[in-house]
Amino acid sequence: MNGLYALKPWYADRLAGVRTALARREVSPDTLTAAGVLCAAAAAAVLAYVPAPLAALPVAVLLAARLGFANLDGALARDTGRTTRRGAVLNELGDRAADLAVLAGFLALAPLWLVAVAALAATLPSWVSLAGAAAGAPRLNGGPVGKTERCLLVVVAAATGWAVPVLAVIAAGSALTALVRLARIWRELA
Repeated sequence: MNGLYALKPWYADRLAGVRTALARREVSPDTLTAAGVLCAAAAAAVLAYVPAPLAALPVAVLLAARLGFANLDGALARDTGRTTRRGAVLNELGDRAADLAVLAGFLALAPLWLVAVAALAATLPSWVSLAGAAAGAPRLNGGPVGKTERCLLVVVAAATGWAVPVLAVIAAGSALTALVRLARIWRELA
């Protein structure tokens, strides 16, 4: 069950020209990771301070850029032969920081406890996947509520103002995603 993650190859193809231009200019993949985190933080600021539905378009653009940078950093490293173990760690930390930064935008819109629960739940699928990969299973990505779906849900909140229901869906859906990934990993490692 890959959800919107199944669109990643299509999206990567759309970004091929950008990757080529970045490689030609010798842009560091780490710079792209940092840019993704900054886009996530900017989306959070817009979510927190711009009322719905005016926040929807800038949040959507910033989160699309965040996902684009998340796609580009690793692809650029592979294309240019600059993959490193440090870069892999930075990529994972950048993704988690971006996830948490986006959800921090909800602090102005919803109870702290719900934002904290959603933030913890949103990181669970990645931790499960990383633990599975460390044990020798393939790295799992995707839904039902993976990174791409969470970004889409944040756009829904920006468009509608439904912060509490969206956070509840992010929390429950992320926990479900972690359980689905864990079950797949468990079978893989049997």
